[in-house]
Amino acid sequence: MNPRERVLAVINRKPVDRIPVDIWYTDEVFKVMGKKLRIKTHRGLYRKLGMDKMVWLGIPYMGELAPKKEEGDVITLWGARLKSIRAGEETYHETAERPLAHCETPEEITNYPWWPNPDLFDYGAAALAAKRAARDYVTLGPWVSFFEIYCGMRGLEQALMDLLIAPELVEAGLVRIEAIQTEMMKRFFKRAAKYVDCVFISDDMGGQNGLLISLDAWDMFFRERLERWCRMIHDFGIKVFYHSDGAVEPLIGRLIDAGIDILNPIQHRCPGMDIGILKEKYGDKIIFHGGIDTQRLLYLGTEEEVRKETRRCLEILGAGGAGYICCSCHNVQKGTPVRNILAYIETTNGVRLEWR
Repeated sequence: MNPRERVLAVINRKPVDRIPVDIWYTDEVFKVMGKKLRIKTHRGLYRKLGMDKMVWLGIPYMGELAPKKEEGDVITLWGARLKSIRAGEETYHETAERPLAHCETPEEITNYPWWPNPDLFDYGAAALAAKRAARDYVTLGPWVSFFEIYCGMRGLEQALMDLLIAPELVEAGLVRIEAIQTEMMKRFFKRAAKYVDCVFISDDMGGQNGLLISLDAWDMFFRERLERWCRMIHDFGIKVFYHSDGAVEPLIGRLIDAGIDILNPIQHRCPGMDIGILKEKYGDKIIFHGGIDTQRLLYLGTEEEVRKETRRCLEILGAGGAGYICCSCHNVQKGTPVRNILAYIETTNGVRLEWR
């Protein structure tokens, strides 16, 4: 089977020759691996490593963004101002200014002048990119979200407080966030649905030790919205790939009822996320994606420890050769030993790679 056939078979619960293996990494990791292997493109690296990569799709925005305030600022689609921060060996963008932070009324949120305009996305370019990617790989995108976007525009602490003391502000923000992305997805799918395999819904609801919000708050603000998106996405014949880091087990049943098909990243070091229990409770209802720990194992563990954990994930999450796509739990960070990255890939796909 080729990578596309293998991943499609898993997400459609059909037999496969082996469990697929995916990877998430930072640009710095790609540069290190690409230099060593003399490979200049991401897809060249996927082929060299024998990866069953789920290739990301985006939709370019051609409209004007909120103005910059300082040289070097990065402005998000939603108007948040980001600054480059050096952390160890990596460079990240952290939020320096949140555009809705000082809003006190729903009207201020509704009238925010820099909401993205669905008319100004380049759907043609996105459709062409999806068509090209789908020749060889399963496609994943676009990235859409409810609460992560609201947090980015209000600030995490304020957004969490809003759920309790200012629900009218949350509702005003989510109405616009949902409507804009719904229209964006519909227009994109009308052009490219046959090349889009999965949509990436990212809404981190779990912290290291438990949920970030109550189940009641999730039911109030997000249940029906997620249900609407899942129905719409499924109507176009596309699967729903849902991402939430952390200890999210208490929410999984609700996510399944809402209509998700694939759950990522299975951060099993968090309380309640034991992979055996997850497989037993939910393995016949969703596909698992992830499982290979990036918090400690890949970065600090030995090669043999990585292989051992990978085998455990394959045996439990992929029991019967079904229902699992092996992947790093999140982006592999620079400084991660390459031997550890190769260890989880080789353990899954059986391809041995000489690393100099």
